[in-house]
Amino acid sequence: MTDWTRTRERWRRRTLGCAALTAASWVYGGVMALRRWLYEVRVLKSRRLPAKVICIGNLTTGGTGKTPAVLLAAHTLRKRNLTVAILSRGYGRSRGTPVATLLDDEPPPWTECGDEPWMMRHALVGQKVPILVSADRAKAGEQAITYYHSRLLILDDGFQHLKLQRDLDIVLVNANDPFGGGAVLPLGNLREPLSSLSRAHLIMITHSDAVSAESLDALKEKLRRYNASAPILEAAHKPDFLLDPRTGKRHRLTHLEGKKTVSFCGLGDPGSFEALLESIGISAVQRWRYPDHYPYTLDDVASIDRIADGLPIVTTLKDFTRLPVDWQKAVRGELYVLSIKLDIIKGRNIWIDSLLKLAGENA
Repeated sequence: MTDWTRTRERWRRRTLGCAALTAASWVYGGVMALRRWLYEVRVLKSRRLPAKVICIGNLTTGGTGKTPAVLLAAHTLRKRNLTVAILSRGYGRSRGTPVATLLDDEPPPWTECGDEPWMMRHALVGQKVPILVSADRAKAGEQAITYYHSRLLILDDGFQHLKLQRDLDIVLVNANDPFGGGAVLPLGNLREPLSSLSRAHLIMITHSDAVSAESLDALKEKLRRYNASAPILEAAHKPDFLLDPRTGKRHRLTHLEGKKTVSFCGLGDPGSFEALLESIGISAVQRWRYPDHYPYTLDDVASIDRIADGLPIVTTLKDFTRLPVDWQKAVRGELYVLSIKLDIIKGRNIWIDSLLKLAGENA
């Protein structure tokens, strides 16, 4: 739980605090509604690029698993030899070039491009998928088209980025916490009201294997109130392999089965990572949870290693990305990175057909 989440919970328990959060949510929701209306009546302009744009986003502040979905979309299209680029804001990156590009060559430090683009580059090595990072996604898209001849642009976390027109809006919903407390920021975790689901062309329920069939049916029924036509897909995040970053060796998931370990992560939904460890028989006797996108220091890593006392340490690729470059100085024992993939449980053909139809290809 982040410091802000703890503070908000304290405010919610107090009459005045709850009233203040509610009033702020009304203001925030009103501003978001006004912004959408201004785009609809074209007072605010949105750009149309000479390429097809696939947007993968959500309504809540993290925890839905957008990055594996972006990677799955890129892999799906590259299997058909289609030219694809990813456009990312690069959350948390330091000021640098207006557009940072990551491809197969040595990437810049993650602080210059953001942890998620850096992680995506690692997962897409050899796939010839450029990742362009900029707050101005239209400008990044122009460069992708000009320099890499990209026919398809995947807009990472762009459902609220109305400056760029898109051809396919895919909205991810976390089955564990689908509606962010049912209120927009700051009272809840919704970036915009649930009515915005009406803009979605596809809805994907992630972590669908973590809830009962009854809960899943109830969630679908509620989603249908806001969007009666978009296909609803079910997906789950699955462990793929364990990476030893010192050697680059990929180990089977059974490598640490039954062994005591410790784990750490800084994610929007840390519980999902910890549940994945348990699902492959990894017993974490100590767990550290840091804020999402947390920039680890050498002291943080040394503290984890000291308390681990020789036990293997397991983390995510996103977290490993944010370790200091000299992390090996602080880790005496084993450190493993759990690689995670997105598996579409229901609606795989709809997913493939939607992407290929947009690209003008046949499945």
